[in-house]
Formats: sequence, structure tokens, C-alpha cells
Amino acid sequence: MIDLFTDPAALADLFATMLRLSVPLVFAAVGGVFSERAGVVNISLEGSMILGAFGASWGAIAGGSAGYGVVAGALAGGLLGAGFGIATVYAGANQIVAGIGANLLGLGVASFLHRLTATGRAAENRVPGFADITIPGLADIPIVGKALFATDPMTWAAILAVPLAALILARTGLGLRLKAVGENPRAADVAGLSVRLHRLGAVTLCGMLAGLGGAVLVLSQVFLFTEGMTAGKGFIAVAAVILGRWSPIGAAAACLLFGLSDAIQLRLQFANTDVPYQLFVVLPYLAAILTLVGLVGRSRAPQASGQFYRRESR
Repeated sequence: MIDLFTDPAALADLFATMLRLSVPLVFAAVGGVFSERAGVVNISLEGSMILGAFGASWGAIAGGSAGYGVVAGALAGGLLGAGFGIATVYAGANQIVAGIGANLLGLGVASFLHRLTATGRAAENRVPGFADITIPGLADIPIVGKALFATDPMTWAAILAVPLAALILARTGLGLRLKAVGENPRAADVAGLSVRLHRLGAVTLCGMLAGLGGAVLVLSQVFLFTEGMTAGKGFIAVAAVILGRWSPIGAAAACLLFGLSDAIQLRLQFANTDVPYQLFVVLPYLAAILTLVGLVGRSRAPQASGQFYRRESR
């Protein structure tokens, strides 16, 4: 590991790996911010991510290009998000219990559909994905050039999504309405806002963005769908939302932290082949747990987060 401080090329590789590993988390975490800001605790990101991964695989193979995979992945994740929203926002289901159920449903449906459609030959199931695009000159910038200017379009989309989400929440009427129904739904209702509709829209958007996070795994990293490939990344995205204090920029910064820990554990695996790899794989999850423990009592969720709103007659 000492070469990171003496070899610029090694540091550039680590930075590029960190960014690539963070992209799926960034999409899911930004979606989680929208849901939480609207007052819905959404732990179903894992289910939306795995469905998005399968949808991206199926869409790219059926349509013959990665663009179809992006659309199919977003729709698959959004469908689960909408179902979760109907159960919690309209039917009043407990948001944590419904989130666990949505995760199990997403994992089960993705596995079932994969076994139904897969040929059994890995080469035939390979997904047409995004190729890296290199911008001459900029890609040669020390340390950050390779990561930012020699990468795939989904990385650039994730980078743009963060300030765009922050702008929407802070500077637009839609963002202010979402925050209103998350902080004081009764006052928002009195002001004429549809609390349920705004919450359902936020949760559906959250599912779509988490689906895009799953699509990144298939279209930009692995180019193949495998059961359980999200491996808890949805739960790490939930942790990033809390660590980032329900802010898109803060959540993205937390995703970079988790991506860095994941990149370091991969490097440690290759450098220490005689050590069981499971000891290194646990590092990102350990980082998530420790950061959350350190935040207990220091951050405040939206005031009405997790509360079912039942409209009364006026």
C-alpha cells in the first residue's frame, strides 16, 4: 500500500477504481434522498437495484444496445418502487417491514426471471454494455484524468445527477413541495398539496434511480447478470443517505468513502493472496457500520420521516 504515496500511476488507478465502484451507490443514494426527503423511509433499494440489473440485462440483450438496458433497468426498479409506495403511502404498511418485503420480492423475482430466460451459457448471456470514452488531453491529467475523462457514460451521468438533484431539492418548487410533505405533511395538505401523490412520486423516482444503479453493474462493469450480484449495495446506499445527512452531495460523498474502502479491499486481496479474501470483502460493510455508529444522535432525519399520513376531513 505504500506505493500509493510514491507512485502517481497507482494512485490514479485507485482513484479510478473508487469512482467506478461508487457510481451504482450514487444513483441509489440520490434516489434514497428523494424518498426520505418526502417522508418515506425506503430500505428497498437493494430490491430495486437487483431488478434494475436484471432489467438492464434483458433490455440490452433484447434491444441489442445498452440504451435499451438503461430504460429497462430504470423501469424495473421504478416498478418495485411504485409497489412499495402504494403499500406504504396509500395502504399504510409499516415502511421498514414493507421495505424488507420489497427487497425479498426483488431478489426473488430477478432470480426467477433470470433462470427463466438464461440459456445456461455465459457467452450467450453476455450483455452489450457501454464502452469507455476517452477525451484526449484531459485523460492525461495526473491522478484524476483517467477516472473522469476515460470512463463510460454512466459515470458522467452519476456525476451530473448529484448537483442536479441538489438543485431540484433546493431551488425548485417541486423540491420545496417534497421537503414540505416530508417535514410537515399536515401543513402541506392544508396548503393544497397532495401528500400521497408527492410521496408516491418520490418513492417511484427513488426506485428508478436505484434501478439505474443496478443497471450500471451490468452495463458498465460486469456485462453479465448473476443472481445476488448487488451483494448488499442497496443497504450501503441507505447508509450513505444517513451519513450524508439526507443531502444529495453529502450522500454522494459518503458513496465515495464506501467506494474507496471497496477499492482498497480489492487491492489488499491482490497484494495478500495467502490471506482469506473474506477478511477484505467485509471492509466496505464494516466502514458503513462504523460511520453510522459514529453518527448516532448527531443527524436529524426529516421530521415526518417514516410516519404514515392519514388525511382527515377538513
